Amino acid sequence: MEVPKFLSIFMLIAYLWVISNNNGVEASHKIYPKFQSLAAVKVKQLHRTAFHFQPPKHWINDPNGPMYYKGIYHLFYQYNPKGAVWGNIVWAHSVSKDLINWEALEPALYPSKPFDINGCWSGSATVLPGNKPIILYTGIDYKERQVQNYAVPANPSDPYLRKWIKPNNNPVVFPGPDVNASAFRDPTTAWWSNDGHWRMLVGSRRKHRGIAYLYRSRDFMKWTKAKYPIHSLANTGMWECPDFYPVSISGKNGLDTSFAGGNEKFVLKVSLDLTRYDYYTTGTYNRDKDRYVPDKDSVDGWSGLRYDYGNFYASKTFFDSRKNRRILWGWANESDSTFDDMAKGWAGVQTIPREVWLDGSGKQLLQWPIEELETLRGKNVHISNQELKKGHHVEVKGVTAAQADVEVTFKLPSLDKAEKFDPSWKNLDAEHLCGKIGSKVQGGVGPFGLLTLASKNLEEFTPVFFRIFKDGHKHLVLMCSDASSSTLKTEGLYKPSFAGFVNVDLSDKKLSLRSLIDHSVVESFGAGGKTCITSRVYPTLAVFDDAHLYAFNNGTETVTVEKLNAWSMKKPAKMNS
Repeated sequence: MEVPKFLSIFMLIAYLWVISNNNGVEASHKIYPKFQSLAAVKVKQLHRTAFHFQPPKHWINDPNGPMYYKGIYHLFYQYNPKGAVWGNIVWAHSVSKDLINWEALEPALYPSKPFDINGCWSGSATVLPGNKPIILYTGIDYKERQVQNYAVPANPSDPYLRKWIKPNNNPVVFPGPDVNASAFRDPTTAWWSNDGHWRMLVGSRRKHRGIAYLYRSRDFMKWTKAKYPIHSLANTGMWECPDFYPVSISGKNGLDTSFAGGNEKFVLKVSLDLTRYDYYTTGTYNRDKDRYVPDKDSVDGWSGLRYDYGNFYASKTFFDSRKNRRILWGWANESDSTFDDMAKGWAGVQTIPREVWLDGSGKQLLQWPIEELETLRGKNVHISNQELKKGHHVEVKGVTAAQADVEVTFKLPSLDKAEKFDPSWKNLDAEHLCGKIGSKVQGGVGPFGLLTLASKNLEEFTPVFFRIFKDGHKHLVLMCSDASSSTLKTEGLYKPSFAGFVNVDLSDKKLSLRSLIDHSVVESFGAGGKTCITSRVYPTLAVFDDAHLYAFNNGTETVTVEKLNAWSMKKPAKMNS
C-alpha cells in the first residue's frame, strides 16, 4: 500500500508519551484482580455476534496455534473461563471441519507446572514430519520469567487432539542473561531448513527496540539463540505475537512455512504493544545469515502496512494443507468499558478467517474472507446502476441489516473534482484525517460508501466509505470506518475514526467494498482486500430488526452504484456449543 512517506507527528508524540509515562515498560492487558473470577450470571444477547467466532461467555483474546490435522481444523485461544475480563488465562480449544461451524472441547493448556504456573500465554503450532503436532507457548514460571515451553498430544491418533501433555523437560528456551525476561514471548510456528535445523522466532524488546530473536534446533528440544536477531527496529517497543512465513510471488496459493522453492517473498508481522496494531513488511530472508531484510519500498515501523487498520491485534496465520492456502486469524477486542463487558458477560471475538496472498505488485498482501463463509448467505438483494447525487442515500431493503454480507462496486464518472490534498494534513495519520473530515463533511469525490448499522432516521450509523484526493500528479484514496456516530451512548466507549490509505489503480474509475456486518462488528475489505478495517460498535437504536443499511454519497461528484449484492447471513449450526 502506498502511503505518504512520513512518520506522523501524532504517532511520535504518542510514542514519547507512552515511554515517559510507562518507565519504558510495555503496556499489557489491564488487570482487574477483583473482577477476574466474577462469572457471568447472565449473558446478554444484545451486540453478540452471529457468525464471528466467540465462546458462549467470558473473555477471549489472542488466537493461538491454528492448524489443520487429520481432517479437522483446530483453533486455540487465550480464554478466561471464570470471568469477562482478562485473567485466569487458559488455552481454550475449538475444532471445526469447515472453519465456520465450531465445537468447543476442554482447554488444552492451563497453568499447572513450575514452568507455567503463573500463566500459559500465546504461541503457535507446528506439524512435525510424520504428521506429529507440537505446540510452542510462553509460560510464566515460578520466578515470573517468560520462558518457552512445548506440549504434545496425549493421543496423536485422535483427530480432535482432546488431551495435551506438558513434558517435564520444559522449558526448552530460557531468556538468558542478555534477554529481557519480562518481555520474551509468543513463539512462532517453526520451519525446517536444509541444514538440518528447525528455526523459530520469539518476540522481545531491549529498551525501546523491538526484536524478533531467532532460535535453532536439530531435535525441537534443545534450542540455541542465533548471534543476531532475524530483525529488529529502534523505537517500536515490544514486538508481540511475531509471525514469519513465505508467500508465493505469483498466484494465490499459500505456502507451507518450511517452503524453500526460490519463488517466494517473506512476510514478517509484529504486534506492537505500544500501538495495539499489527504491522507487516514484505522482504527477503537470507537463509545463510538468518537475517530478514524488508523490501526498500516496504515501510518498516509505525507508518508501515497493517493487516487491518481497525480493532485487530495479536493475529496468527497457518498453512491450510487441505486447500493450499494461508489463513489469517485476528482478535477484535471490545471498545466499550470493562464494566459493560462484565454486565454483558462476555468480551472479545475473532475476526472472520481470511485467506492471505501477495498482491500482483509484490508490494503488499491481499486479504479476503474464506470462501466457506458464503455457505451462510441467505436471502439476496441486488441493486445495479443506481446514481447517488450529492447528499443522497438509498436504502438496501430486504436483508437483515444487523447480520449481513454486502459487496458493492462504485463507478466514478470523473475524478476531476477530487479535492487537493492539503499539505497540513501530512501531519495527520489516516485515522486522524478521517476524524477531521468524516462522512458528514462534503468533499469533491466522496465521501461515498455504506451506512451500516444505521437507525431509521440516521440518528446513529457506522459509515464505511472512500474519499479521493489529488496529491500532485497522483490520487490518494482514503478508506474509513468511522464509529464516532455509531451509537447514542456517550459514556465508556472508544469510538474511533479508523482509516487507511488504499493503493489502487483508478484508471477504470471503480472502487469496490465488502462489509461483513454482525451486530457489534463491521469488518470491511476495500479494493478486493488491499485495505481492511474492523470496527467494534454498539448501536443503541439500530439493533436486531431495527437496523438499516444504506449506500450514500456526500461528494459533489455523482457516484453510481454499479452493482450491489447484499445477503442476510445465517448463524452457523454450531458455534462453540
